Amino acid sequence: MIALVFHVLCGAGSLAAHVMQITGIDISNSALSQRRAAAGLGVFEAVVKAMLSPLAKIEDQPDSFYHGLRLVGMDGSQFSVSNTPQLLGKLTKAASRRLCAAFAKVPVSLLVELGTHNPLGVVVGIKQESEWALSHRLLGEVKSGWLILADRLYGVGAFVNELLVAVQSVGSHFLVRVRGNVKTKVIAVLEDGSAMVKVAMVDASGNRRYGSIVAREIRGKVRRPNGVWVEVRLWTDLHDAAEHPAAELLALYARRWEIELFNRELKIDLRNTELLQSHTVESAGQEILALVMAMTLLSQQRVAAASEGEIEPLRISFGQTLVMVRSLWWMLAAGEGLLEQSQVEALVDRTMQMIAAQALPPRRARSCPRAVRKPVGKWPRLTSNSYQDGAPEYQLLPISEV
Repeated sequence: MIALVFHVLCGAGSLAAHVMQITGIDISNSALSQRRAAAGLGVFEAVVKAMLSPLAKIEDQPDSFYHGLRLVGMDGSQFSVSNTPQLLGKLTKAASRRLCAAFAKVPVSLLVELGTHNPLGVVVGIKQESEWALSHRLLGEVKSGWLILADRLYGVGAFVNELLVAVQSVGSHFLVRVRGNVKTKVIAVLEDGSAMVKVAMVDASGNRRYGSIVAREIRGKVRRPNGVWVEVRLWTDLHDAAEHPAAELLALYARRWEIELFNRELKIDLRNTELLQSHTVESAGQEILALVMAMTLLSQQRVAAASEGEIEPLRISFGQTLVMVRSLWWMLAAGEGLLEQSQVEALVDRTMQMIAAQALPPRRARSCPRAVRKPVGKWPRLTSNSYQDGAPEYQLLPISEV
């Protein structure tokens, strides 16, 4: 398992070579494949569950918190696998607007600490479960003092009911975007224009279930500078309008987008290939969990380098951190037995200083149009590159009693 994490971090070389480098054990790639098949996914899941833990501290990384609550994004993603008989025998290619996808997918559902891009929970769907199904399993990973931010997939009564039970049982909270067609009944309008509403428990397919829940609903409009206004509906269990004003929560929800940046780092920046290298469903799941563990290690180094430079962790370049950590590992591996402990510690300290010295400037409030060059369906056609500078604008839409 250690060698597999090292393998996905290195980006080049065979797993057998990395096992030899890390452990000194000479074993073939075919023998490793047999061992991985025998190991299954359970031991990897247990180690990941024990390994993942929050990194941000409120005194050092205040951007990772809101009123003392740790900001955690919730989302799903997919990894493409090779079209081998073993994989295609258990996985199917997803249908798309352009017929079937080129490769079969292994879905995952993730919890990510915002502000550090540190993974806090992961569920892998080796049986090709939907993101909706995986997310129900992920709720068991929620810990105390979190504020869960989730997108519209989860903004229905049935899931929010389960989310409410999960967060209340551990002392956490949620802020979820809601689909525009979900019906609610206004119970009371609050002083900031938000409202307490009754929500019928309807699942993702629109099937009505027995019962209802009460949530605070916030409505507003968001746009990029000089752009088109987009209406947004949010549900939260933060009911105190004086302590948690609707305008604050409307602006706070934009932080959920960070999990999309995390997915890019995990699926593109960390890897040198578009496909997982594993040839069975179980080993593909192991590879995904190894990538998540590698992301945890890199997040730890980004936070350490940020503390060195007294800046925000996300100003530490992910790409530079990956390059420097890889170089450090190779150097320490080559110098094993030659370097004294004090020299190893000095190299690690120097590496952290070098990573901190290459910090990125503060991110500009800049956005790109949501368009594609060859649109499918309703997406607008992109004919030339354009950018909009400036922070997004927000407007609250007061809810009236009906």
